[in-house]
Amino acid sequence: MPPVFYVFLLFAGSFGGFFSGLLGIGGGIIMFPILLYLPSMLGFNAISVKDITGLTMIQGFFASLSAVIFYNKERFVHKNLALTFGLSLFFSSLIGAVFSKMTSDTVLLFIFALLAFVASVLMFVPRSYLRDDLTEEKVSFHKTTTIFIGLFIGFLLGMVGQGGAFILIPILLYVLKIPLRVALGSTLAIGLFSATAGLIGKIATGQVPFHMAVALLLGAMPAARLGSMVSKRTKTQFLRWLLALIISATAIKVWSDIF
Repeated sequence: MPPVFYVFLLFAGSFGGFFSGLLGIGGGIIMFPILLYLPSMLGFNAISVKDITGLTMIQGFFASLSAVIFYNKERFVHKNLALTFGLSLFFSSLIGAVFSKMTSDTVLLFIFALLAFVASVLMFVPRSYLRDDLTEEKVSFHKTTTIFIGLFIGFLLGMVGQGGAFILIPILLYVLKIPLRVALGSTLAIGLFSATAGLIGKIATGQVPFHMAVALLLGAMPAARLGSMVSKRTKTQFLRWLLALIISATAIKVWSDIF
């Protein structure tokens, strides 16, 4: 690859990292379409879907790690929720990541598109904003439901190389009824579990092109910290609708390519 390609990856990582911090997402919902469509449009060689899943997994892990430190200081990370959901995701995501090696690119794209569609539908369901600024000590959740959802979603996320924030946030908001700022911070922490498991599986099966990953991470980590700071000063109504639009746009694009 020419040097300018790695400059592209640096800026792509910065873009995805900023939104990781701003919206509590690992960045996969943004990075996946960027890495899938933009290289060819800019005249570079296309990146394979399997390499993209590895890149989004490693970018999501380190961007989430950078942003979650800030959210935790602001008491927007519910540690019990993150541990319960995260451990459920970890084991099933690891299995899904290994299983993905035997799965075709078309099937992986279909799973990603299906998850994005479900997430986009949930994000447009009307909700109250009255509790959105509550901190972790004022928030409770149903543990059994959380575990079962984590096991099911984790397997699918491991297959498509996602930390899963784009589907976890709607689940926390609409199924588990978690306030938005705690949902964003906790999702980053939860995503670290699934991203760790998925990343282990991707590395073990040779699906992470490290020469590309370094450029992505150099952009993603500082940008994620900046996005977290901006998020704290942004109204939750705006954050919710921005999430809904990003998830929906990605779902529409991937579905259009499948059909």
